[in-house]
Amino acid sequence: MVLASAFGAAGETQTVIDQPPSASSSSSAVVVYVHVVGAVAAPGLYRLNDGARGVDAVAAAGGFSADADRSQLNLARPVSDGEQIYVPIVGETAVPPAASAPGGSSGGSGLVNVNTADSAALETLPRIGPAVAQRIIDWRDTNGRFATVDDLLAVPGIGEKTLDGFRSLVTV
Repeated sequence: MVLASAFGAAGETQTVIDQPPSASSSSSAVVVYVHVVGAVAAPGLYRLNDGARGVDAVAAAGGFSADADRSQLNLARPVSDGEQIYVPIVGETAVPPAASAPGGSSGGSGLVNVNTADSAALETLPRIGPAVAQRIIDWRDTNGRFATVDDLLAVPGIGEKTLDGFRSLVTV
């Protein structure tokens, strides 16, 4: 395992861990970078093999801390490059306080981020009710982050017309 320093907030120590390649991987193996924060032993930026899952990201971060709420994560879900995985403590929601702006917005843009928004934020979109909002969350939990807004077309109940009705209101 290779360790290297990574940039963090003032005084924050983070590490980047290169997961050792498997015997079947070649020198051109695809890697993803995942930022694991919250209730884990060693929060930081981790480089994992493509196809890694939530359980691999948590393991790379040294595992859960004693106060982690393990029930809020889908450890079987594939992780995506550039994803941040937040491990909440018991009694806390899975969205970290810094990212929980009203409407699930991204960087103060006012847009609903479909990769981080909760059901209530998704329901603020035109023609999105509780059932479709839950399908968006379920799709995200099963398949990982939406890479583009058009990826929402893979969610049952969202067609071109529905997507066109809220396309300008969302981001990934």
